[in-house]
Amino acid sequence: MPQIKIRGIGAEKIRSISKELVDELTQIVGCPRDYFTIECIETTSIFDGEVVETYPFIEVVWFDREQDIQDKVAKTLTKYVNQLGVKDLDIAFTLFQKNRYYENGEHF
Repeated sequence: MPQIKIRGIGAEKIRSISKELVDELTQIVGCPRDYFTIECIETTSIFDGEVVETYPFIEVVWFDREQDIQDKVAKTLTKYVNQLGVKDLDIAFTLFQKNRYYENGEHF
């Protein structure tokens, strides 16, 4: 159920790496590929009154996993995004709490 939310990188670029990326992430995380979602969020960034290019940023929202798995996911995301010519990238992990996540009205 990892949600990958991407800003500052075009959807067409992400589409070109998405299959191989999810293939590798399923091996690292150990969950089915249909648990993964990738969202490309179009954002307008403003600095000093001017529209500027959005800095590449990925947020991974998921249930807590071991540090080793998180580190591998971050390295894998970076590897694939670097293939797109993106040199700098920030990644943040946000955790769902099972008692606060509901599916069809029932919490995990």
